[in-house]
Amino acid sequence: MWDDGLLVRATRRVVGKAVGQGLERLAETIRANGGQPLDLVLPDGSRVSFGLPARVVMTIRDPDVLPALARPTLATLGEAFVEGRIDVDGDIMDIIVIAERLAAAGGAPVTARVAAAFARHSPKQDRADIKHHYDVGNDFYRLWLDERMVYSCAYFPTGEETLEAAQVAKLDHICRKLRLQPGERLLDIGCGWGGLILHAARHYGVRAVGITLSDNQHARAKEQIAAAGLGDRVEALLLDYRDAPARFGEGAFDKVSSIGMFEHVGLRNLPAYFGVVRRLLRDRGLFLNHGITSADVDNRPVGSGASDFIDKYVFPNGELPHLHLVVREMSAQNFEVYDVESLRPHYAKTLAHWSRRLEAQIDAARKVVSEKTLRVWRAYLAGCSYGFTQGWMNIYQVLASRQEAAGPTELPPTRAWMYR
Repeated sequence: MWDDGLLVRATRRVVGKAVGQGLERLAETIRANGGQPLDLVLPDGSRVSFGLPARVVMTIRDPDVLPALARPTLATLGEAFVEGRIDVDGDIMDIIVIAERLAAAGGAPVTARVAAAFARHSPKQDRADIKHHYDVGNDFYRLWLDERMVYSCAYFPTGEETLEAAQVAKLDHICRKLRLQPGERLLDIGCGWGGLILHAARHYGVRAVGITLSDNQHARAKEQIAAAGLGDRVEALLLDYRDAPARFGEGAFDKVSSIGMFEHVGLRNLPAYFGVVRRLLRDRGLFLNHGITSADVDNRPVGSGASDFIDKYVFPNGELPHLHLVVREMSAQNFEVYDVESLRPHYAKTLAHWSRRLEAQIDAARKVVSEKTLRVWRAYLAGCSYGFTQGWMNIYQVLASRQEAAGPTELPPTRAWMYR
C-alpha cells in the first residue's frame, strides 16, 4: 500500500509537469474528438475530465506512473492496472474501449505493428510456458468456463445460444468436419481438460487420445475419463507433440485435431509441427487445425504493446501466423486444404461470455488466485473480446486431407454436409 503522506509529497514534484503538459494535452485531444466517459483521479485528489460524464474512473495509486500515462499504450495501461499502480472502476468492457482510445490519442494505435523476435520454443521452454498459463488452477478456470471446461472458441449457430450450448455446438462442428466414424482413431493435440476426446468417444464412437503439457489439465482429464467409464476408449497423456510419432508410430490415426494449441508452436516451428501431424495421420486422413491467427500478412503482432502485455502476463512466447502462412506450411507437408472458416465473431462472443462470468465471480476468484492474477485475467478476457470484435486478430478452422498417393480425397464434392 502507498503511504498517503508520501503520495502527496511525491505528487507535488511530478504532477505539475505531468498534468500541465502531457496529461492535459492528452485530455484535450480526447475532448476535441468527442470525449470519453473517463475521469482521472490524481494522487492529490484532483480530477482530470476527458469530456463526457464518467462511466469509468481511473485512480492513480503510484505517482511514478503519471509520465507514462501522458503517452499511454495498451501495454503501459495494462501493466499499471495489473501491478496495482492504478485502480479502475467501471464496466470492464468500457474500460478496455477507453484504454484503446487513450492509446490511440497518445500516438500508440494498435495498427502500429512492429516485427517481434522469435522465441526458441524448446520442449523445456514450451512446457514452462504452458504451465504459466494453464496451471493457474482448475478451481479458477471452473468459475467462468462452461461445465465441460472447454477452453477454446465456442460456436454460436444463431447467436442466441448459452455458452454451454455453444461449446457443445463447437464440439459437434469439429466432429462433423472430421467426419468421425465409430472405431476410428482420433488424436487431439493440446486436449485441455478432455472435452473434445470425451465428446467424440461418447457421441461418435471413436477411440480417442488427447495429449497436453499441462499437469492440471492432464489430471482432470484422466479423472473425467474414469468418471465417464470410457477408460477403454479414451486416453489422456502428458506428452509433447514432438514426441508423438515415437510414442504412437507412423500413420497411427485416422483423424487429428488441434484446437487452440498451435499459437504456442512458434512461427519457425510450423514446418515441424505440421510435419508431425503428417507423420501421425494415415494417407487421406483428415486434420482440423483450429487456432488464432494474425490479421497482419507479415505476421506482426498487435501494436500499442498489446502483444507485449499478453507475452509478459498471459501467454509467454505465443506467436501468431497469418492465415496464408498456415495454408502454405500445411500444403508443404502434403495437406490438401479443403475448408477454411473464420470464427472471429464467435470468439468475440465466447470471450465476452467468459469475461462476464468472471466479473460475476470476482469475490470467489479472489479466494483462489492473487489480486494480480485476477487483474491479468480481467484485462485479458475483456481485451481479447474487444480485439476480436475489432479485427486485431482472427481465428480459423482449417480442414485438410493428407495426400501422399496421387488421386482424389475421401471427401464429398461439396461442403453441405458440414451444416446439416
